[in-house]
Amino acid sequence: MMAKKYIVGLTGGIASGKTTVANLFAQYGIDLVDADVIAREVVSIGSDGLNAIKQHFGQGILLADNSLDRAALRAQVFNNPEQRLWLNNLLHPMIRQRMLDQVQASTSAYVIMVVPLLFENHLDSLVDTTLVVDIAPELQVSRTMQRDGVSKEQVEHILASQMTREQRLALADNIIDNQGEHEQLRSQVFRLHQQYLQQATDLETNVND
Repeated sequence: MMAKKYIVGLTGGIASGKTTVANLFAQYGIDLVDADVIAREVVSIGSDGLNAIKQHFGQGILLADNSLDRAALRAQVFNNPEQRLWLNNLLHPMIRQRMLDQVQASTSAYVIMVVPLLFENHLDSLVDTTLVVDIAPELQVSRTMQRDGVSKEQVEHILASQMTREQRLALADNIIDNQGEHEQLRSQVFRLHQQYLQQATDLETNVND
């Protein structure tokens, strides 16, 4: 465990505004470690991850430029629990290790680890505190439909695959309500930033004692 790094695990359901909140923390000079960005990196062209996927599933999961055809891969694992498990067993340790490497390389007072499925994938075990960005499910549906141009049924399918709002809130150490004005959001982030600075200082003091 990275004793001297205070890690905040930032999560929330689809379209809750995780990126917006993370970027507000970044404005205070806080380093972000983004699981979605890393998940793309570990299957980029020439990566060990993509090579292993190609060996397992064949050339059919590649696009013309040799990058990963995500739609083809999704089709391979969609209704196949065994293949999905194989893929998760390959990629999750890679993503986890790269996240930890980035945390160690961070120079900010604390680190924000942005992980959409923080609780579902048990990555909350890596962090010191958890922060959930919360909005009502009906708002998630309307925002996702607008943002991604998908149907209500598709969004509800995604929501059904994630932890429920109640489950997520029950596991949260801190909660940001992202249903109001941007200024309200900024003030919540500022208050938590001050709190995390103090907690990071306390952690370092305890480590050095």
